Amino acid sequence: MLKLDVLRSTPLERDPFEYLIVKNFVDQERLKEVVADYPDVPGPGSHPPAGLKIAGHFKELIDELLGPAFQSIVEEKFNVDLTDRPTMYTVRGFCRARDGQIHTDSKTKIITVLLYMNDASWESSTGRLRLLRNGSDLENYVTEVEPSGGTLLIFKRSDNSWHGHHPFEGKRRAIQLNWVTDQSVVDREQSRHGFTSRFKRLLQPSHWMQ
Repeated sequence: MLKLDVLRSTPLERDPFEYLIVKNFVDQERLKEVVADYPDVPGPGSHPPAGLKIAGHFKELIDELLGPAFQSIVEEKFNVDLTDRPTMYTVRGFCRARDGQIHTDSKTKIITVLLYMNDASWESSTGRLRLLRNGSDLENYVTEVEPSGGTLLIFKRSDNSWHGHHPFEGKRRAIQLNWVTDQSVVDREQSRHGFTSRFKRLLQPSHWMQ
């Protein structure tokens, strides 16, 4: 399902921080199957798997992302040992206008993986993730990642791994996978996201399902 050979041959960028981008990382025919099995996400924000139905082709994709072959390539690319480093992932379905503010990710994250699950092309001029040179200017960017279906972004978290996007509201599907420093991070973050996910499900406005 995942084009690991393409990932292996993609050069690592180092300016302004370590990252790489692979378009069409998911086989396009398989992508349709994954999208068909995408879990019902209750509104915007990040949702842990515990509160979602992870099944079918979507589960197959997650299993590949969590597999040793993918991890081995990430370790090689970023020259990092992820042995015994826990993983966690969350699922996004929708974006709020206030999402996308500039940040670096928390210091407890070692590697961040974003895999976009939207249509083959992204029509909106907003909602495109920008990798930035500083923490204050969205226009001072090195590259812009179109969140079209199957696009993969991986970066090593650092004090200058700034990223963000212009406001967008609506459907914007993405899987975020992280290798983190220790299990307590997973327990804390999954619990926090799980609480907010249940709360959002209770208060879910009907327009998020449209």
